[in-house]
Amino acid sequence: MAQPPFDPQQLPIDGVAGEPALAPERLAPAWLRRRFATPPAAWTPEGGDAVMPSRAGRPPTPASVLIPLVQRAHGLTVLLTQRTADLTDHPGQISFPGGRAEVYDRDAVDTALRESEEEIGLARRHVEILGSLPRYLTGTAYCVTPVVGLIQPPFEVTADPSEVAAIFEVPLAYLMDGANHRRQSFALAGGRRSFYAMPYEGYYIWGATAGMIRNLFHFLRAD
Repeated sequence: MAQPPFDPQQLPIDGVAGEPALAPERLAPAWLRRRFATPPAAWTPEGGDAVMPSRAGRPPTPASVLIPLVQRAHGLTVLLTQRTADLTDHPGQISFPGGRAEVYDRDAVDTALRESEEEIGLARRHVEILGSLPRYLTGTAYCVTPVVGLIQPPFEVTADPSEVAAIFEVPLAYLMDGANHRRQSFALAGGRRSFYAMPYEGYYIWGATAGMIRNLFHFLRAD
């Protein structure tokens, strides 16, 4: 199975990113719509993950995820899933709903919406697409397009038990605060590799999912 040879929760914390939290106005739906409609002229996304040696040398697999921003009365939340423990790739890890592109998908957005319907039963009529972030290469050699969308309640979600063990939400304000972004690292063939982790109420968000959250953070904080 394609899983790391370590438990990230047992690794030491190398440091904390520590950038200031985003201003509350940047976490409002209207501001987010403007930001995606008129992106900043210059901002720098962080790189993807180091591809695992067992996946090196093969072409990356196109994939998409949906970053669902749920419009709750107390503020936006990010909807996330925990993958089942018996999946081939990223078993048991926290992820956004999504998956590999299929030949019948119209584009990356269609892939993200289709996969979200299949994995968690989120009907696409509830999703207002804001835009996409730069593609992210995972350690399992998926080239992922993160698609950001606003979700308007009420809506229903039902986990596909073959893929999703849990569905939960995290306040966007928590994730858009550099004080909650830990840096950790591990030894891999060819050198030491670093990743981000963002623990929240018993859930350990790390790896590619945390990396894409970091890029959303950079995109929203850019002047």
